[in-house]
Amino acid sequence: MNRRTKIIHTLTAIFVYGRPPLVFASMLCAVAVLWTRSPNLYLTGVLCLAIAMGFDLMDGWFENGHQPNPTLAGLVDRMMDRIVYSIIFPLVAAGMMWRLIFIDPVHTRAEMLHAILVLFLCITVLIRDNFAHFIRNYAREGEEPEARDYRRLRVMAAAPVAALLYIHAFYRPDGPGFLLYSWAGQIASLPLRFFFSVEILLLIINFGSIAALCRKYGSLCLDEVCLEDDQLRRRILSFFPNALTVMNAMMGLLAVFFAYQGRMREAYLLLIGAAIFDKLDGALARKLGLTEPGPASAKGGRFTIGGLMDDIADAISFCLVPAFIFYITLSQSPIPEISSLPLKTAAILYALLGLGRLIYFTLDTSPVPGYFKGMPTTAAALLVTAPVLIHHQAVANGETLAQFWGLFSFGLLLLTGLVMNLYPVRYLHVGRFMDGHPWFGRLNFLILILFSVTPYIGYICLAYLLAYMVSPLFTRPRPLKPAG
Repeated sequence: MNRRTKIIHTLTAIFVYGRPPLVFASMLCAVAVLWTRSPNLYLTGVLCLAIAMGFDLMDGWFENGHQPNPTLAGLVDRMMDRIVYSIIFPLVAAGMMWRLIFIDPVHTRAEMLHAILVLFLCITVLIRDNFAHFIRNYAREGEEPEARDYRRLRVMAAAPVAALLYIHAFYRPDGPGFLLYSWAGQIASLPLRFFFSVEILLLIINFGSIAALCRKYGSLCLDEVCLEDDQLRRRILSFFPNALTVMNAMMGLLAVFFAYQGRMREAYLLLIGAAIFDKLDGALARKLGLTEPGPASAKGGRFTIGGLMDDIADAISFCLVPAFIFYITLSQSPIPEISSLPLKTAAILYALLGLGRLIYFTLDTSPVPGYFKGMPTTAAALLVTAPVLIHHQAVANGETLAQFWGLFSFGLLLLTGLVMNLYPVRYLHVGRFMDGHPWFGRLNFLILILFSVTPYIGYICLAYLLAYMVSPLFTRPRPLKPAG
């Protein structure tokens, strides 16, 4: 082994194995901050964590290019990730509670809600890592591109979010005037809505990663459990898409809760999360073969428990929740021309039209493959709430266009309710289009992530969805070619 190769292998070992000691040192500094409230120890912990993040960015390149055993390198990297996350995420959960009690004792409800969200985020990250460790050890296969993309995105997001929460949780405003400390103070003092946005995104990414693992390995893990009992196999497999369906409904209910608290951007991100889960549960059910009737269901009715759960979740997240958010936000508007509109009647009408659209979709006996009859409720929900978000931001910023966006939201709600029920109009099934064109889904998901931490998320979603509303003018079902 020449000197250059020896140096590269030494650097690789430092980058790969150096992260846990650095993160452990940052944990000791944080514990010392809890006890002594020393700003110098806080700054030391932040520097250790920043160096560990730098190692995390470098070790992947060194593993792929300079490790003699790439398989072992990948396993070691995953193990280091698990050790690091097992240290840092419980630490920031404890730090957020400590901050509420000792640093900000006169805290607001939004700050308490943020601390609770951080706790749920930490639990989700650790559950996902343990689940991935179990299911990969059982399958012992290489990752397919989709699962690998989810993992890469999760790893790239988890470490920066953990460092961001560490800086925010243990920061003391009465520290020294060092340049590094003032930089940490600027990060720790970012608006609370920014922290909400990145945490909700990380939650969605982790649940999406769990769904991708289930999609790949779910069928394989049941081969030994169910043997040849197809009915038992289908019942167990149905748990996974049903769990995603429940998450769809939970995201919708959380969106209403955040809207009540005046956190409209967080509510909109949660509604986007509900739409993602709605896409994932259908894709997972198709992947596991649950959309085809089984031997025991061939003689039964056309309705299944999974289908009913999906309809109920869609009714909650995409019919009732947008109506609630619309009414909650605009009825509290300080503009008399907006608050005096018949908002309750419009919200009830939209909810009823959405429920009618779902009933028609369930009872339709002649669906068009790859297309919806009428605008789907998922797109309609995101469309009608986007201008509500813009109106809320305009009111908060004192913009002169606030009244326009309020009136626009009212008119768009009624128009969208009607468009949902224009059954002769065919709308492209975007989820299945993304399955056939992965580049399209990845590009738009990247755009969504980039804009989600800016005030322009409502504008970009409104532009996308208005284009989708008129898309039947350009996308029409192709007639099936006759057999032979």
